[in-house]
Amino acid sequence: MDVKREIRVAINTGDVDLGFKEAMKNVEEDKCKLLIVASNCPEEKLTGNDDIDGVPIYHFKGNNQNLGSSAGKPFAISVLSVKDPGESNILSVKAE
Repeated sequence: MDVKREIRVAINTGDVDLGFKEAMKNVEEDKCKLLIVASNCPEEKLTGNDDIDGVPIYHFKGNNQNLGSSAGKPFAISVLSVKDPGESNILSVKAE
């Protein structure tokens, strides 16, 4: 699966929030189905757990600049919060 392509499809057809603060808000409100985290996101932000309140985390194989680029944005993104995948298969990456 091309994760970068699936991220772009999810952003274009689904409901995805950008950034750590929005992601944590979505986790608290139980709206998040998947977190996608850049490789250089500080561990202490995620408290070292692979599961925050039952939400699966996918560790993106690039840094925050690569994640921002994959999302089609001209800026760095440390965390993406997928609330609705739209027409993408992004939720299947959690099994990889």
